[in-house]
Amino acid sequence: MCNKLVLKKLISKQCELKGECKIGLLSYRHVLIRVTLMEDYVHLLSKPAFYIAQRNCSFPMRTLKWDPMFNPEEETTIAIAWISFPTLPPNFFGRETMFSLATAAGKPLQVDMATRNQTRPSCARVKVEVDLLGEFPKRIKIGMKKTNGEVMETWVRIKYDYIPKYCKTCMLQGHDEQQCYVEHPELYPKKEKNNMEANAKEEKENKYNR
Repeated sequence: MCNKLVLKKLISKQCELKGECKIGLLSYRHVLIRVTLMEDYVHLLSKPAFYIAQRNCSFPMRTLKWDPMFNPEEETTIAIAWISFPTLPPNFFGRETMFSLATAAGKPLQVDMATRNQTRPSCARVKVEVDLLGEFPKRIKIGMKKTNGEVMETWVRIKYDYIPKYCKTCMLQGHDEQQCYVEHPELYPKKEKNNMEANAKEEKENKYNR
């Protein structure tokens, strides 16, 4: 692994960060990245798995939100996701209003450019922090005041883009208990399963030959 100064330069450049960042090691496989701009924070957390390249080497990285209860053996349940409001009236597209509505699903971070510029009146989108073990409401009620002062209420659908799964057995993002190899060893790919069985057989034979 490269040193912190080199890693800082690589991450800043290859992740196209706009502000300053500080980097420190939390464990042998965890790096803490502290940024000064909210834009960089959202950008980093929104990235899928990626590689930091140096000369002939590359290091796989995946960004997760840090919290005071950090445990290197457990991944956080917090992730980033886009949510959409397909039938929301355009007069609700203001940033403050959108953030207020988005709190039904999680912590709002930013609206997309089309929503901000109101160039796609058919749908509004907001990027939010969601708890993968939390609730994901399918709709939210809004109210609009008529000219006579009467308030008309209606339901607006909430649509979620890709939401990572979370396994409460492994404490990892990326799969759930139904797809967990620990819970369901039979799900191992056949080749890997055969290798495991061969290794187990070899260990058993070695045990008897001692």
